[in-house]
Amino acid sequence: MLEIRPNCEHCNKDLPNTSTEAMICSFECTYCKTCALEVFDNVCPSCIGNFVERPIRPLKMIVKYPASTKIIFKPKNLEISKMNSEQYKNITPQKR
Repeated sequence: MLEIRPNCEHCNKDLPNTSTEAMICSFECTYCKTCALEVFDNVCPSCIGNFVERPIRPLKMIVKYPASTKIIFKPKNLEISKMNSEQYKNITPQKR
């Protein structure tokens, strides 16, 4: 089950369960759309995977299975991230 992390790991923007701005990679690294697509060019700075929109947990289920409240704020080194993005952004995710 997804943790539904509450913020962007890079810029610390709030990303509550109902946010349509949340993007995740296969390891559930969580970023806002701006960071995921514009800053990191759809290349996760942690695992070089791609990002997808994070689903919204239905309100009925969020009561039983609450979203995480643990803030993960680890701004990335943009110089290193840019090198990763440049190396992998033109390679389809299934071939990375």
